[in-house]
Amino acid sequence: MSLAVDYWDYLGWKDTLALHGHSDRQRAYAEARGDREVYTPQIVVNGVVHVLGSDKAAIEKAIALTRRNPAVLALPVSMTVADGKVTVNVSAAKDDNRNGEVWLCPISSEVSVEIGRGENHGRTLSYHNVVRRWVKLGNWTGSAESFSLPLSEIPKGDYSLKDIDRLDVVVQSGVAAKPSYMLGTASVACCTSPTN
Repeated sequence: MSLAVDYWDYLGWKDTLALHGHSDRQRAYAEARGDREVYTPQIVVNGVVHVLGSDKAAIEKAIALTRRNPAVLALPVSMTVADGKVTVNVSAAKDDNRNGEVWLCPISSEVSVEIGRGENHGRTLSYHNVVRRWVKLGNWTGSAESFSLPLSEIPKGDYSLKDIDRLDVVVQSGVAAKPSYMLGTASVACCTSPTN
């Protein structure tokens, strides 16, 4: 998932996809890790390890490293879109990991942006897998739980439901101010189809 940040706005051009919450989230990861490492392009793999976003070998190594933790992405999560709503089902805990936050992210698979200033001034760049918003569905406390949200409540800001290609959900240990590893995820195609 791509999270455009707003802390470069002071250079004189505001990234139209940037959200202040994305900058807050990146800083919260750094504080939770205790390293204060905040930079772009930065990838935070499975909520734990950060690497330079242009270093493919480092990304692959970080993925392998985080998968060694048996709790990372071990929680079964499913999601469906039907009858004008999205429903997320989170399984019961099978280990000691019994707390997390459930976040729904509407995703645009590709968005073109004209760059107004900086080193890419005058260019049009394509962003991929853009998170348009974070919607907290609730807290998961270890029991099997379901969460639902009407599709009509997903758009906010300068995009509509037709701009959303898929919905991703993450169940993440910790809290938004101090996020930790990803317990489970799911993804479903939505919402550009006229049937939704």
